[in-house]
Amino acid sequence: QVQLVESGGGLVQAGGSLRLSCAASGRAFSGYAMGWFRQAPGKEREFAATIDWSGGSTDYANSVKGRFTISRDNSKNTVYLQMNSLKPEDTAVYYCAQSVYGTSSAFLGSYKYWGQGTQVTVSS
Repeated sequence: QVQLVESGGGLVQAGGSLRLSCAASGRAFSGYAMGWFRQAPGKEREFAATIDWSGGSTDYANSVKGRFTISRDNSKNTVYLQMNSLKPEDTAVYYCAQSVYGTSSAFLGSYKYWGQGTQVTVSS
């Protein structure tokens, strides 16, 4: 079993920054891709960013590209999401997830383990 615990969410003004962290435990972290997804009220969960097992390959949703950066530290079993130039439309619960594969993926179905989520609220 894998446990994923997100932290770092909160309330921020538009244009501000937040850094989310996701600490993993329970099985080998370094062998699997990780992803960040988000879900706004009344909307489906959507892809935000993904990183492969090594950290050498990343991909982003068009809506966050150029503003968000995903990274990982395999020595700490932790994945991060640096969010800059935040907009009110970024308001959502952010979830980290661990893939069953080593290669990065934007496909929600590739991810088996999920954290409980952390709320990010961006005020205008």
